[in-house]
Amino acid sequence: MASLLSPESIQQIKRLDLRARMVVRGFLQGLHSSPFHGFSVQFSEHRRYNRGDDPKLIDWLVYAKTDKYYVKRFEAETNLTGYLAIDLSKSMGFTESQSMTKFEYATCLAASLTYLMTMQQDPVGLLTLGEKVRAELPARSRRGHLGDVMARLTQMKPEGNTDLAASLTQVAAMLKHHSLVMLFSDLLDDSEATLSALARLRHGGHDVIVFHILDEAEVNFPYDGPVQFEDSETSETITVDATGFREDYLTQLNEFRDNFRERCANLRIDYVPLDTSMPFDKALTEYLMQRQKSK
Repeated sequence: MASLLSPESIQQIKRLDLRARMVVRGFLQGLHSSPFHGFSVQFSEHRRYNRGDDPKLIDWLVYAKTDKYYVKRFEAETNLTGYLAIDLSKSMGFTESQSMTKFEYATCLAASLTYLMTMQQDPVGLLTLGEKVRAELPARSRRGHLGDVMARLTQMKPEGNTDLAASLTQVAAMLKHHSLVMLFSDLLDDSEATLSALARLRHGGHDVIVFHILDEAEVNFPYDGPVQFEDSETSETITVDATGFREDYLTQLNEFRDNFRERCANLRIDYVPLDTSMPFDKALTEYLMQRQKSK
């Protein structure tokens, strides 16, 4: 199933809504066919489906795992409001050789999570992070809202600079109720300031998942000899001996990721390191596990 959920396979589908459907259905099929120990899929209280119940209330995630029909016990507190927080910085538009840029990977993942949340009848909203945050769409759970999110994701482009810390601080001030904030970013900003802003979100009572998305080349550094690199946001260039620089670069990258992993763990924030060559099921699994813990 991993090959069907790879960025190369998904990129062949032009429409974002169809990509999201393909990712989620492929993921659920893989979840059903493989042992997934410790994952009960009981995100809220459920009861067995009875004749006369509205079929629209069937929880298809539970069915995918158990082959039995269950419906949710709908109480106001069982629905978790989710917000997609998308980094619009120009650096997100980078790719070296992969079929998707970091931004395309992020929007496909965000669309898939929107599709999944809609299946769970959870409200989902859309925020974009630039020099300041913009509330693109309010959190809603109606079916038509799925199309609105897909349309807006399709229209967005990574451009300009992003003050990630300031944007996240603004998000923390905006959200008045317990929410799940899903951040999609390459985190190429002031790490300490970003982590402080993430801490404000957690202290505000929100659950947070950080999907740290890098290009495959940024992770593996497949360069040799003299190479000229350009800063995607400032357009400044620098020439380095890539062969001699590789070891130092990979050490710094690992320290960068390890710092976020450790600090996020201390804040009880889920940190999910991804690169643009990775199948989408890993990120969906992380989301579902966080969704279960938040219930």
